[in-house]
Amino acid sequence: MDTVARNLERYPLLVLDGAFGTELARRGFDTNDELWSAKALFEKPELVEAVHRDYYEAGADVSTSASYQATVEGFEKKGFTREQAKELIVRSVRLVQQARDAFWQQKAKRAGRPQPLAAASVGPYGAYLADGSEYRGDYRASRAELADFHAERLDILVAAEPDILACETMPLLDEALAILADLHHYPDMGAWISFSCKDEAHTCGGDAIADCARLLDKERQVTAIGVNCTAPQYVADLIHNIRVHTTKPVVVYPNTGETYDAVTKTWHGSPTPYRDFVRQWYEAGARLIGGCCRTTPDDIRGIAAFRASLQK
Repeated sequence: MDTVARNLERYPLLVLDGAFGTELARRGFDTNDELWSAKALFEKPELVEAVHRDYYEAGADVSTSASYQATVEGFEKKGFTREQAKELIVRSVRLVQQARDAFWQQKAKRAGRPQPLAAASVGPYGAYLADGSEYRGDYRASRAELADFHAERLDILVAAEPDILACETMPLLDEALAILADLHHYPDMGAWISFSCKDEAHTCGGDAIADCARLLDKERQVTAIGVNCTAPQYVADLIHNIRVHTTKPVVVYPNTGETYDAVTKTWHGSPTPYRDFVRQWYEAGARLIGGCCRTTPDDIRGIAAFRASLQK
């Protein structure tokens, strides 16, 4: 039995962490760069670890590495050698593992929660392009080309031994299937797959979320299926559409409903009151709940409090 399923046998809900890049920015780190949050891996690794630690302290059962936008090619563009680039990707996993282990040493913090997990983020091809195309899905790359793109980073991340892979913000079913083709080379590694969605029923690239769930349901290594970096008001219907086609746990970690400007790397608009949705998502069937862009440790603290209320 995989780690997610095992924990969900004992707990009604697993709490994920919240925003990483926007949390770094909120703390004064400049993420306006093609590497986004991955820039902190070489400029401010102590801040990366601190953010992970704060999410565990807030109640997260899973924190996800700063490798969303980290690729060998991306680091090479910044002047790093190939070996240095690989070491930075490994560092992303080490930092979340270190934060997790330091937190778990505090025995007083263990009551009522599972031993936290360290997840490795696998961002989409659009994140590497740094043009916002993970919210459009207008790639020209074939499935084979996408598999080639992801293969090396997956090899590096799996070797770093995270507890799970978070294959996230996927705008296209084809890209998810490309990653899974690579993942078959590591049969003991599990992953959740979460899509960026443009409405109640479709990924940003136009795939029906129902089709995504139906096809991924057959994959043994997929531990959960869901959505992230999607407007909160769409999520309950997306959960329903997913659950019709899979018995796997549903994972959701939406953003706050604002609009992303890929040129300035900034968010605009008014945030949606995040906590208002958590019970709705749980009642719709989500069993892994966290936050994406613009959410904070306070939002995760609210989800953890909701989980605690379910355990009374």
